[in-house]
Amino acid sequence: MTPNNIKKSELEKREAALHSITLTAGALALESYRARQPGDFTMKGQQDFLTEADALVEEHIRHAIYNLFPEDGLLGEETGGSVTNASLWVVDPIDGTANFARGIDHFCISIAFVHNGETLLGAIYNPATNEMYLARKGQYVTKNGQALRVSNITDTHSSSFELGWSTRVPESVYLTIMKSLLTSGTNIRRGASGALALAWVAEGRTDGYAESHMNAWDCLAGLLMVREAGGRTGAFPKTHADIIHGGPILAVAPGVAEQFSHDTMISLAAKSMLAETNTAPELEHTL
Repeated sequence: MTPNNIKKSELEKREAALHSITLTAGALALESYRARQPGDFTMKGQQDFLTEADALVEEHIRHAIYNLFPEDGLLGEETGGSVTNASLWVVDPIDGTANFARGIDHFCISIAFVHNGETLLGAIYNPATNEMYLARKGQYVTKNGQALRVSNITDTHSSSFELGWSTRVPESVYLTIMKSLLTSGTNIRRGASGALALAWVAEGRTDGYAESHMNAWDCLAGLLMVREAGGRTGAFPKTHADIIHGGPILAVAPGVAEQFSHDTMISLAAKSMLAETNTAPELEHTL
């Protein structure tokens, strides 16, 4: 591998592995979901749920990746990791844990493959509904094999916007954002899975998603999907430090992007960033 690219054969190996590992991790999560008992969870913090399945699924993913690509790094929600490797897997074993714990079929596995700080592959899988979202930079974004496109909406008064929140951000910030969004005429919803919220923007089910602070494992795969589906996003992540610490996330259909950027107080990435995502990344074809 060279500083600014990855060999085509190596990326394709990881692409195939991502698909298969996400499926097996989803099967494991679904088995745990069906076997769960009421109250079978602990709390990591305010409204921050933890189940045994989180650790079990992340360990499965970590073992599978290290077995295939021992030179790659892995950053997981539950067990952490290093981001110093050129090739990095960023993993949320179960996003939407509160839904998972309460028996709501809206949770997912989210995995992104990042090379030199650039997200090249993403997978988001809800095993309860058998919805598999996959993306490769400059190539495709699909749901169960069907190409996706963001909505073509241009009127915020007809729009649907999903808003997530984090205890790292004062309540007053979210109240200000909600007031601005409501003034713009949008319908505000919350599904309690940021990764699936981003996938839904890519699919056109909703027209935007924002969270004033979001962790990389929740959003990298979904942000890639939105960009590949023709949507606009904020600039996260700008650095490796962003991947470690998280930051503000915005993903929107282009026809309402400027208004929702204003309402959420999250700046959009330059349009040139979107153009770059529609061109296949530089690949080195020789071994």
